[in-house]
Amino acid sequence: MDVARMQAHCLGKPGAWPDNPWEHDHPVVKVGPGERGKIFAFLGGDSVGVKSGRSREVADEWLLRYPQDATVMAYIGRSGWNTLALGGAIPDDELLEAVDDSYRLVVEGLPKKLRPDGWDG
Repeated sequence: MDVARMQAHCLGKPGAWPDNPWEHDHPVVKVGPGERGKIFAFLGGDSVGVKSGRSREVADEWLLRYPQDATVMAYIGRSGWNTLALGGAIPDDELLEAVDDSYRLVVEGLPKKLRPDGWDG
């Protein structure tokens, strides 16, 4: 898995769009309209940050399964966010599934009127 493939997967989600609020090399990917949009993926050169569960306890399952390739995200990790390494021990299909789950969790948290058409929640 590389960041270009991960970005393409993220942007393929209904209502997904790139944003670069911190002028990093790679964008974050949001869902929802404009200023009300919420991040569901933090792209990095060799990782992706995702909402891995509604609680830290659920998100910790990634840390137990992949201790070398999954870490708690700085600042927002207490809310269930993890950083997952691309190209490590985590299989590509699990990385894509993690992004899909993050997208679902974030969209479910949006008010119904802000949820994109075509999402399969």
